[in-house]
Amino acid sequence: MNYEAALDTALQRLHDEGRYRTFINIERRKDQFPHAVWTKPDGSQKDITVWCGNDYLGMGQHPVVLGAMHEALDSTGAGSGGTRNISGTTVYHKRLEAELADLHGKEAALVFSSAYIANDATLSTLRTIFPGLIIYSDALNHASMIEGVRRGNGPKRIFRHNDVAHLRELIAADDPAAPKMIAFESIYSMDGDFGPIREICDLAEEVGALTYIDEVHAVGMYGARGAGVAERDGQMHRIDIINATLGKAFGVFGGYIAASAKMVDAVRSYAPGFIFTTSLPPAVAAGAAASVKFLKTAEGQMLRDKQQLHARILKSRLKGMGLPIIDHGSHIVPVHVGDPIHCKMLSDMLLERFGVYVQPINFPTVPRGTERLRFTPSPVHDPKEIDGLVHAMDELWRHCALNRAEMSA
Repeated sequence: MNYEAALDTALQRLHDEGRYRTFINIERRKDQFPHAVWTKPDGSQKDITVWCGNDYLGMGQHPVVLGAMHEALDSTGAGSGGTRNISGTTVYHKRLEAELADLHGKEAALVFSSAYIANDATLSTLRTIFPGLIIYSDALNHASMIEGVRRGNGPKRIFRHNDVAHLRELIAADDPAAPKMIAFESIYSMDGDFGPIREICDLAEEVGALTYIDEVHAVGMYGARGAGVAERDGQMHRIDIINATLGKAFGVFGGYIAASAKMVDAVRSYAPGFIFTTSLPPAVAAGAAASVKFLKTAEGQMLRDKQQLHARILKSRLKGMGLPIIDHGSHIVPVHVGDPIHCKMLSDMLLERFGVYVQPINFPTVPRGTERLRFTPSPVHDPKEIDGLVHAMDELWRHCALNRAEMSA
């Protein structure tokens, strides 16, 4: 086989379809987020505003977080020294897991190197713990959940997105005595819609199924203490396993699960993705714990309120111009483009002409024909920046002669 030619063909296909992914060099500056500096290929620099970051509340720049990280770095050094089983467990890891368990009202929590690994490792390992487990997975679940369900090599059922009636049909067709788990998300990040948590929990209790929820895009953002949508809706106690991240609203790095002490102990003891991975650096664990603790407070609620306000303002203004936004009431603001080449072109023009950084979202992250720009306003995007974004979108939408018929949620 001509391997070089195969590589050329594979890469050219992405270019031809308009979905080749380009990384741009940006540098976030302390105390200046959402402002950053873009270093162009020719070495010149341009000031830009980040509009697609997942540091939803700006906690990656918060002095409480940075102070905790400095303290841990000065005390312990850079790395953790190994896996959690071999010298990689520190007081900082235990403190972080205690904060997370408290956040979600669970007996225990377990920290992984990312929420992707937490999903993959946990879901695949549950089949070892519960032989014959049937996993019912929402059709739009994240790639990490899909991979974890697939790697478990057990029976799986895919129910139509947020369709509890279809889920019920699938469960009814299976052996009532078989162990079951329903895996779904609280917020689906590409459309910004919410999962039907209460209805799924009702069905799970009825049929004796476990529940597994991904709150990655919701922790820090919803609920009285930032535990997520399940907390906001009063359903957190009904969820058996909660998965989430430390790298979005908490502004640091890593992922975790929260569950009963026995469930966490079993995953800890059996999951290769946990057992054989070097643990988070202590400074990262310390910063994450400080962020989680801070966002439980009234000050954290102020950040959440301000972020939601900015999201509503941006949606309202984009709707007022007739742009096709997808609005399900969450903090995520997707603008439908529907063509990968146009989507990439808009992204490039926003960056070059207006200093607005937003990455195009193309297949396979979203289905073909649903390509979009996905904006994530934060508490630190001020009215002037929102104004600049709105005017830039209006001008470019007109320039590209794109559809202004508003999409319904």
